Amino acid sequence: MMNWEQLLSLKRFGDTEKRPRAKQDETRLGFEVDFDRIIFSEAFRSLQDKTQVIPLSETDFVHTRLTHSLEVSVVGRTLGRRVGKVLLERHPNLQELGYTFNDFGAIVAAASVMHDIGNPPFGHSGEKAIGEYFKSGNGAQYKEELTAKEYQDLIDFEGNANGLKILTESREGINGGLRLSYATLGAFMKYPKESLPKKPTTHIADKKYGFFQSEKEAFLDIVEDLGLLNKSQTKDISYHRHPLTFLVEAADDICYTIIDFEDGINLGLIEEEFALEYLIKLVKNSIDTAKYHSLKFKKDRISYLRALAINTLINEAVEIFLANETEILKGTFENSLLDKCTYEAQINDILKISVSKIYMSQEVVEKEVAGYKIIADLLDIFVTALNNNQTGKPTNYDKLLLNLLPNEFMIETSSTYKRIMSICSYVSRMSDSYAIRIHKKIQGSII
Repeated sequence: MMNWEQLLSLKRFGDTEKRPRAKQDETRLGFEVDFDRIIFSEAFRSLQDKTQVIPLSETDFVHTRLTHSLEVSVVGRTLGRRVGKVLLERHPNLQELGYTFNDFGAIVAAASVMHDIGNPPFGHSGEKAIGEYFKSGNGAQYKEELTAKEYQDLIDFEGNANGLKILTESREGINGGLRLSYATLGAFMKYPKESLPKKPTTHIADKKYGFFQSEKEAFLDIVEDLGLLNKSQTKDISYHRHPLTFLVEAADDICYTIIDFEDGINLGLIEEEFALEYLIKLVKNSIDTAKYHSLKFKKDRISYLRALAINTLINEAVEIFLANETEILKGTFENSLLDKCTYEAQINDILKISVSKIYMSQEVVEKEVAGYKIIADLLDIFVTALNNNQTGKPTNYDKLLLNLLPNEFMIETSSTYKRIMSICSYVSRMSDSYAIRIHKKIQGSII
């Protein structure tokens, strides 16, 4: 069974000594430093121009990955603090070591604010576009040069694994990436396994994967320090989740379920009557009907219902986590927290409406189609240029293209996998608008 003292590790990459909680500066805790480093990172800033629901929306109130991430962190902080308060009562040794409920809130908030940091441009279709390029596009030619797991990393490109790469990858002069605490990195890793075997069980931790082969050593260092339980019965790498990951996941689930729905209503893709029909079931025990009816504007009415709905689901997630703490520490809790909540049916109803009315709307589909083409073209020209450069046969066009490639991605290595991953990393970090601009330039447009 996992233990909280080990799970709350303040260790950072390169540390040779422990960082006792009691010696932390109370004005700026190590877990709060994690949050700060993420906020100031280049990768986080790019989220301001990455799709959440509506790609490249022309309205000013639709969420981007950045605003979504900030909202998830707010919900995550509340979840962590409320759970932490009870855990400290259950495990008084943690208080003796100096831990407070704010530590739990800070870890979950930091892991939550960076939960989408590895997502490529154009939403989840960006992940699929990278995968399709290597599965059925020109990238399929590299299969024979890769191991099965390296190839799976590419054809099943995963934003969560890419996030760990961004957060931990060393480069010249900077070792260990952002050097975040291992507790925060552990809470971030929703799927602590490698890309193969794919979905070996129905356990929530096996739904996707959480690290590329290029980050295997960093991943193993983190999970061993935290004392995560080994889940695998074979040589394949798979671990049970850090318990606080369930709270990070819940914060994300709560926000995208309710707030994407709100965006759809404000955009006019979903009728306000749907909000009443579906959200009212979540807020019937807390709504002040007089206050609701006093609100004149649709946005204000929907905003009020959204706030109450989020609060209801926070209460549910906290209750379910605390009721199942032992099972979570043992690794035997196999579902997400909201899968076990009282309002599971209502959540699924809201998601079905969002899928049909928002995610599959004409505007979204048209822009995702464009995103597929843009990402495939960018991968094709840059991977080709970097490979030709490695073999000593770059064309003049290749040389020009490589002048556009930032120095940190311009690697010289005999490993085809590492070269390809470097380009995937470059493309995945682009904002939606930047990807479009670069694509226009390679097509010959200078405007």
